Amino acid sequence: MSNDLPAVGAPAKRALEAAGVRTLDDVRRVGTDALADLHGVGPKALRLLREALGAPADD
Repeated sequence: MSNDLPAVGAPAKRALEAAGVRTLDDVRRVGTDALADLHGVGPKALRLLREALGAPADD
């Protein structure tokens, strides 16, 4: 399993980078609930991140 982030949109990518989130390990550490509060991280980016972690999407 890769530790790379999935391909998310540019706004989400900028928000994640600004928050220091560069790998899936970073996503696990911070948590997707906290990332949902970042400006630029929308429902699609959260779904992609959760799927990359192997978690069910909350659709």
